[in-house]
Amino acid sequence: MRQILVAGNWKMNGSTASIASLLDGIKAGMDKVQGNVSVAVCPPFVYLQQVASALEGSKIAWGGQNVSSEASGAFTGEIALDMLKDFACHYVIIGHSERRSLYGESDEIVADKYAVVRAGGLKPILCVGELLEEREAGQTEAVVAKQLDAVLARNGVEALADGVIAYEPVWAIGTGKTASPEQAQEVHAFIRAKIAKQSQEVADKVQILYGGSMKPGNAADLLAKPDIDGGLIGGAALKAEDFLGICTAA
Repeated sequence: MRQILVAGNWKMNGSTASIASLLDGIKAGMDKVQGNVSVAVCPPFVYLQQVASALEGSKIAWGGQNVSSEASGAFTGEIALDMLKDFACHYVIIGHSERRSLYGESDEIVADKYAVVRAGGLKPILCVGELLEEREAGQTEAVVAKQLDAVLARNGVEALADGVIAYEPVWAIGTGKTASPEQAQEVHAFIRAKIAKQSQEVADKVQILYGGSMKPGNAADLLAKPDIDGGLIGGAALKAEDFLGICTAA
C-alpha cells in the first residue's frame, strides 16, 4: 500500500513571524493526522533554517522549492543541492509549472535537476501538467507524456521508484478551479499506466500527488481515488487549519 503524502508548497509567501505561527498551528494539530500519511512543507529558501529548527524532532519533513542543476559556481541567485542538504531537507520540488512558464525551465532542465536531486540522496517531487488551452485541445496526455519522457530518457524508469510525481493541471493552480476527482484520477491513471509499460513494479510503488487547488472541502473525494496518493498544496498550505484539514482527510 502506497503511503499518502501531503506536501505544502508555500511559494514566495511568509515572514519570520507568520511562519512561526503557521508551524505552531500545524504541529499542534498533528496528533489528529492518523494512519498512513506523511506530511512535509517547502518554504522559501531564506526560511529553511527557521523551519528546520522548528520542526526538528517532529513528524513533519521539509524541503526546497527548487534547486540548480549545477553543484556550485558563478550562478547568482541559484541554490545548490548541497545547500539544501545543509538544512536537512528531505524533498525538492522539481519542474513546477511556475518554474516552467515564468523562468523558462525546459523538460531537459527539469530532467537534469531530477538527476541531481536523486544523486544527492533527496527525494524529488516532479511536477507535470497541462495548460487550459492544452486541455481544451485534448492534449493533456500528450503534454504529460512529453514531460515524463524527458525524465525517463535522462534517468531511467527505476529513478521514479524513489521519487514523487505531482500532477498539477496548470489551469487549476491558484484559480479556485479544481479538476473533478474523475478528471484527476483519469490523468493519474494515465501516468501510472505509462510507467507500467516500462516497469509494473515502479508503477505500483511511485506516489502520484494531485496539485491543483486541493482544499479541505474537496480533499477527501480526490484522495479516495485509487491512483491519487496525496496532494501538493499551495494556498491552503498557508493556513494551519486548512492544511491540517487536508492532512486529516487523507
